Amino acid sequence: MPDTGKPVRDPVGSPKSPHLPRSFRTHFMFRAPPPWLAALLLIPVSLLLAVAVGWPGSSLTELGAGFLLVFLLPALLAALLTTPIATALGGRLEWRRAALLALSVLLLELPLAAGGRLAFDAFPRYLPAVAMLPLFLQGPATWFRHMTLYGVSRSSHRASFVPTLIQPVAAIAGVLALYGPTLSLLLAGAVFVVLGGLCAALLLRAADRPLRREFRTSGVALIRPMLDHVNNRDPTATRELEEFFSRFSIPANLSVRLLTFPDRDRVRASIALPTVHPGPFASLGASDLPRKVAERLGPAAGTVFVPHTPCDHDLDLPSRAEMDRVADACRSLFDGLGPTGEVAPVRASPLVTPYEGSLARAQILGETALVLVTQAPEPTDDIAFSVADRAGREAAARSGLRVALIDAHNSYIKDQGDISYGTPIAERLIRDVTAAVEAAQAEAQVGSLEIGTSARTHYRIGPDGIGPLGIRALVTRTAGSTAAYLLIDGNNLLVGMRDPMVRSLERLVDLAEVLTTDNHVVHEVDGGINPVGERASLERLSSEAAELVREALQDLAPVGVRTGSVDLPGVPVLVPSFTARLLTSLSDTVAIFSNALISTFLLLLAVSTAVLLVKP
Repeated sequence: MPDTGKPVRDPVGSPKSPHLPRSFRTHFMFRAPPPWLAALLLIPVSLLLAVAVGWPGSSLTELGAGFLLVFLLPALLAALLTTPIATALGGRLEWRRAALLALSVLLLELPLAAGGRLAFDAFPRYLPAVAMLPLFLQGPATWFRHMTLYGVSRSSHRASFVPTLIQPVAAIAGVLALYGPTLSLLLAGAVFVVLGGLCAALLLRAADRPLRREFRTSGVALIRPMLDHVNNRDPTATRELEEFFSRFSIPANLSVRLLTFPDRDRVRASIALPTVHPGPFASLGASDLPRKVAERLGPAAGTVFVPHTPCDHDLDLPSRAEMDRVADACRSLFDGLGPTGEVAPVRASPLVTPYEGSLARAQILGETALVLVTQAPEPTDDIAFSVADRAGREAAARSGLRVALIDAHNSYIKDQGDISYGTPIAERLIRDVTAAVEAAQAEAQVGSLEIGTSARTHYRIGPDGIGPLGIRALVTRTAGSTAAYLLIDGNNLLVGMRDPMVRSLERLVDLAEVLTTDNHVVHEVDGGINPVGERASLERLSSEAAELVREALQDLAPVGVRTGSVDLPGVPVLVPSFTARLLTSLSDTVAIFSNALISTFLLLLAVSTAVLLVKP
């Protein structure tokens, strides 16, 4: 592995693998219902609001007028007009979000209306006429609409305030039509709307501070492109996010290693090992790395395996341009390995563990030692590239082989299991890698190598926690021993699941290992980190893994081994600790937003109540 051009970092400064904070993830991954459903729900909610405000004391005619003029028609107007007006002012808001926003405003008003009516009836001497209650509700309506439109339409108070006003202004007009247009009602309505806008501005300013302080950019302004990228893979949104990431990148020297297994007629399988971390999240940069590499290699590469190489978020790629360079390098390597032909004997070994408790096990395949690293059953997560680089270099120097390291990434506990340079666990890992390569080298012999593969790609991120490449099995048979590599396209495996899965597979083969790709595309659902096993049960995963290995065993056929590598100098990667800083800032944003949401809402209610108490 080549030098990244970065100094070795002190372990004290090495961040844990960061992940999106739960509340941040949940906020972004919610999907709005169809517009017709939200519009349909406006009817019962508007009716409940009319009853809450007008009953008792109002006739059915008055209740009906309030239902239509104050609640339903303003909400429908907002659902219909917010999108075109926001678009005309440079924003973007889908119809389904506009309809959901109108419905959400009514749902926010409903408990306030019920509580307000109780207060009006309990303290008639201190509060004005009930006609002021629906005007009072327009302050929270303005507050909620403006903070939402500022975030998901356009981060501009001027551009967002006009569509914000549609629903509250229409509701005020309905109140004036219902109770008579008086100056006091008109002024009260205007005051409540202004108060709502000011409190929303205070909230947004507070929420923007962490990212502005750290990155000199608006955190709220990132909400819209984030939504569009996650939900729609919108190219404009993706480009906007990648431009932001690219501002915080530095050049690094990466490498790509490729192993292919050809028979006489075709390449049966390929293992691609770029020294790239498959993040930061969704499909940005190197995230969804396995799919992007597999698609670039194409069907000619057979069943493509892209396991996680040892590195962390310091080797995230900021944009698709860098990812294309890595994927193109994989394809160029593949094209340069030459045509298929006669299958010659191969120097190979079984999958070997040097001693009990070793963090590494190795298999010789031609001139390459394929080394698997895991701390399971203890927590295991990202391995600093500096650790892997030293381990690979030392093992290669002692064995004379090319050493390709794979981080099995298969025992997840939050914020545990990272391996940083200079720590005792890092030194142990380096020793274990060398020992594993030497043990495998001692058992290697020239002879027949057979492989078989199988794959299933019907899984989905939401229900299964598994990415686009699904689950793939690679089985090798050489020197009278069979080994199975099960690769799951996901972000780690829940702690405790690896060992029973391995035991079930070792009923079919001599040795087995379960790997995950660490694909951060699986973060784009509620729950975010989404480790394998959180959504799919151990029983199901074990059963399907066994079926895949059985299919791979039936697919065994003699192959050769071809391998190549290429260095990629000066590839932009995110600056050290950038992802940790970003997600820390997002966590701060979530915390500040949560506090400011409550405080500005209470402030709005308090000041609006004070306005009510000032009788004309």
